[in-house]
Amino acid sequence: MTPADLTRTVVRAVRCAVEDGELPAGAAVPARVVVERTRPGGVGEYATPVAFQVGKAAGAPPAEVARLLASRLGREPGIARVEVTGAGFLNFVLAERSVEDVVGEVRARAGRYPAVEPQAVPDDTSLRAFAVRAAVRRIGRVHDGREDVGEGLGVAPVARRDGDVLAAYGVGAVLWAVLRVPAQETPTFGAWLLVQDESSELFRVRYAHDRARALLRNAALLGFGPEAGPLVGPGGRVLLRVLGEHPLVLEAAAHHRAPERLVRHLVELADALLDFQYGVLPHGDEKPSAAHRARLALAEAAGTVLAGGLALLGIDATDCL
Repeated sequence: MTPADLTRTVVRAVRCAVEDGELPAGAAVPARVVVERTRPGGVGEYATPVAFQVGKAAGAPPAEVARLLASRLGREPGIARVEVTGAGFLNFVLAERSVEDVVGEVRARAGRYPAVEPQAVPDDTSLRAFAVRAAVRRIGRVHDGREDVGEGLGVAPVARRDGDVLAAYGVGAVLWAVLRVPAQETPTFGAWLLVQDESSELFRVRYAHDRARALLRNAALLGFGPEAGPLVGPGGRVLLRVLGEHPLVLEAAAHHRAPERLVRHLVELADALLDFQYGVLPHGDEKPSAAHRARLALAEAAGTVLAGGLALLGIDATDCL
């Protein structure tokens, strides 16, 4: 089960509980459910407050609704554990996904990312609103085909004291700066945006994408290519988990109209790939194996998501590298 599948599974569990009479007939079945990564110190991997929403409409305590739903959801394939915490939060641990599953999902989505083309980004105080709303529209379009998710979104402008930021930092760096913080916060600018080393988050994301392409080129020289299979090697499970969360991140970014969530995800993905890269290719006299091909497939998928994620922000993955 993917994290994005989990949202639909929870909605189905609510619907079935109503149909089976476990919840009052008047209980609201939500059209969608917000499922997000558990915050630091929380329980499990993912959590949802859906029991509060359902309990209010049903006139039932959220904890009671949560326990009822947990009993149903604990029997679902792909869910390893469900736990109720607090006044009624549902917390989940999902069964580990395979490389084939995650890579297949990435390849299926690859054609939906937009192409990055030169943009006529305004050079006045409307720059921030233009960038945020455009990114939200792109994310919504890729996630569920919606075009209107950025309309009416309040956006704090670039401060006048920052001057002509496009001339000072370039389009890519400016878009990163204005999209990395919530729309209601004023973005900051500085020389850190132009740093070309691993202290810069934007550099790490672009560099990780470049490393994925280099791994594919070097593997071709060694006579092998990517092929999803059993994962063997250090760091792979972390990269696999972060990659698998990409659809859920897109859903949350679209729902909350928050491109900064995608920015944080791309940084986490880049760091996971940069840690993982050293075990992808054979070393010394080692011959390419099925494990190398599986690692390469995972690295290729990470590169695809990094390029696609930057494109959703309006940024070229290869610019300035």
